[in-house]
Formats: sequence, C-alpha cells, structure tokens
Amino acid sequence: MAVTIETISTLERRFNLVIPSAQIEKEVSSRLLQLTRTVRMQGFRPGKVPLRMIASTYGPQVRSEVLGDAIQKNFSDTVSEQKIRVAGYPRIEAKPDSGKTEGAANDASFEFVATFEVYPEFSVGDLSVLKVERASAAVSDADVDKTIETLQRQRVKYDAVERKSSKDDRVTVDFVGKIDGVAFDGGSAQDFAFVLGERQMLPEFDVNATGLSVGEHKVFNLTFPDDYQGKDVAGKTAEFTVTMKKTEGPLLPSLDAEFAKSLGIADGDLAKMKADVRLNLEREVKKRLQNHVKNSVMQALYESVKMEAPKALIEMDVQRLVEQAKSDLAQRGIKQDMPLPPDLFQEQAKRRVSLGLILNELVKSNGLEAKAEQVRAIVDEYAQSYEDPTEVVRWYYSDKQRLGDVEAIALEENVVQFVLSKAKVEEKAVPFDELMGRA
Repeated sequence: MAVTIETISTLERRFNLVIPSAQIEKEVSSRLLQLTRTVRMQGFRPGKVPLRMIASTYGPQVRSEVLGDAIQKNFSDTVSEQKIRVAGYPRIEAKPDSGKTEGAANDASFEFVATFEVYPEFSVGDLSVLKVERASAAVSDADVDKTIETLQRQRVKYDAVERKSSKDDRVTVDFVGKIDGVAFDGGSAQDFAFVLGERQMLPEFDVNATGLSVGEHKVFNLTFPDDYQGKDVAGKTAEFTVTMKKTEGPLLPSLDAEFAKSLGIADGDLAKMKADVRLNLEREVKKRLQNHVKNSVMQALYESVKMEAPKALIEMDVQRLVEQAKSDLAQRGIKQDMPLPPDLFQEQAKRRVSLGLILNELVKSNGLEAKAEQVRAIVDEYAQSYEDPTEVVRWYYSDKQRLGDVEAIALEENVVQFVLSKAKVEEKAVPFDELMGRA
C-alpha cells in the first residue's frame, strides 16, 4: 500500500504506519513457542512449561518487543522505499483507539503517526567569492628568551623580605570588606596569600595591597564590576581594611644546567634547551596558525551557505555539548549543583551541525576524503612530542574512535586547503604575542 508523505514544514515530514494485529499476534505466538524450549519455572522440567503459563508471564513483554520491532521495520522500509534521508530520530506516537481500527480484511490494526525531519537540500555555491584570512607568524630569539623567562617564573620560590610590598611579591594579608557598614559573605579572610600583579584579585585590591610594610594596614573603597560573579555585590561599592601579615620576594631559578635538566635536557646543555624551547614554540605556532585559517574558512562557509539545520540534530549536539561541559568542570574539580541551561549551547550546536553538513557536501562533491597517509602523518606529528613516539602511534591505531578523530582532522584539513585554493585569501602577519594570547 502506497504511503502518503505529508510535508509539515521545510524539513519536517509525517506519515501513518499501519500494522495488522494478526501480524503481531502471529509473531508473538512464534516467540512464545520458542520460549517454551528455554524457560525454566519451578515445578517443571526444562522445555515442559505449559505455553499458557509462559504466555501469562511473558506475553506482555514479548508483545511490546514484537510491536516495537514491527514499527521500526515498517518505518525503515518506508523511508528506504521513498529514498528519504532521515535526520535524527523519528517521533512515533500511537493514534487514538489504535488496535481497534478495522482494516480491509476486517482485522484490527495498530496505527501510528511517524514525525521526523529530513536533511536539507542546499548547494555550497561559488567558493571564489569567499574572503578568507590566512595569518603568518615567526618565532624570534626574543620570543624564545621570553618563553624561558616564563618557564623560570613558573618555578619561582619565595623568601621573606623586610620591605614594602611590590609587584611580583607573594603577600599574606587579613582583610575585611563591608557594604554600608555591614560585612558581607566572601568579603573577609585571614592569612590570605596571593601574588601582586598576577590578576588573582581585582585591580583596585591589588593596587592598595602594594607598598605596605608588615603590620601596616590600609582602608580603601572598591567598586565591584557590574558583571562580577558574586551577584549579591556586583556593581556595589565596599570598604575594605587590609592588614599586611607577610611579604615574600620572588627567587627565580638560575639559568644553569640544573634548570635545563628540569626541562628534560638530560645533560643540562643550555644550547640544547634553547633549541628544544624553539622547536616546541614553532610547533605551537604552526598549530595556532592552522587553527586560525581553519576558523576563518569555517566562518566564511557558515556565513555564505544558507540552509536550515535539522532541529533534531541540533538538539542531539546540544546534549553532547552539555555532557562535555559537565565532564570538563568535573575534571577541573568544579562541583556543578545546578543543571547547565541547554540554551547556552544552542547557537554553538547550530553552527557545528550546519558546518558538518556543509563539510560533508564539499567532501562528497569534490572527493576530499581523508587518505591513510594523511592520517599517519598527523599521528606521527602528535607522537613526536612524546618520549616514546612508537608507543603513541600504537595507541592511536589500537582504537577506531581515536583514529576516527584523527581522520576527521585530516578531512577538515582537506576542506580547508580546497577552499583556500578557490577563495580570495588575505595574507596577514600576526605578532607572536598576539597569536599566543599574550598581548
């Protein structure tokens, strides 16, 4: 019997599923008969349990399974015959009085309504009109030296000093904050330690804690930003009293063989250390430049291709993003008592789904599938930053999902290079500090 597909909206479709009751009952009887060979019940030998007892015990469960299988097969057969590409999962609901409707042969039938979305039809269009930015950056000797200084600061130690506090000192203070003369939650602490100039505190607090000697105290006003995370005090002005308890000056490790060894240079050679730092910086710069141009290409594609992404796929991706965010927070030790609002991820999910469809279309239309040698080259590059590259390569190739993630990266790179070969590319030199997020 021909099925009529109803168009509800641009992507939403609907049709009726009709399953004869006799078909269901026949399959239920068959499965119950099979159960008589395996079901065990107290008081009966294996294979000797009466069919009526098996039907009484397992009948409802078996009937539910049979009906579910029939619905799934009926739906799958219909969309296959109609050559429909279903996006996400269908919503299948029983029609009122289903199971009581009289069919052509006067047999009761189960009737359901299947509602679902289809993939959008779209074209990517002329890539030559796209404008894409390709950044470039180089690693200088000064960048290497600055990075080594940063590595030194990461290994800093502190020693007590008898002088006024200054930038880069670690200070220990007592403080009390009041709004309209009343202390507020989170506004007071004792023996609180932080480093001046490292943005661990609000700028006004940092400035007023600078230049104090041990035992000295200072009273000052501080206005919390309107978007401050503590909403009870956001936008309000508080009076703080700070007392300096201890000042410790920074002691950077010497730039010597021991320092080089701490960075993994076995023989402590400083020249090797600098070369290793430069290599790591160049590797990081390359990765960031690749991400920069990839983001530029993806944004150009997203803005140029007009399509309606299936809501079902967007909702599925929203849930993935919510779970990923929860996992990230848990790994960082942040307890999440309140559920994360899905709306926070709606636009991100819409962009991800749309770009996924666009990339699939470009790959299919232009033969941009990832090649095995590309995947291996990416894995080898990842492995080079580890002590045992061979073990890392083996780790990737031992798991299909891990290797699939690398294949996705190779596929994206193929799309990026294809778009760059067609689009209008603007070359842009980017300062090293800006690229690394230090500006």
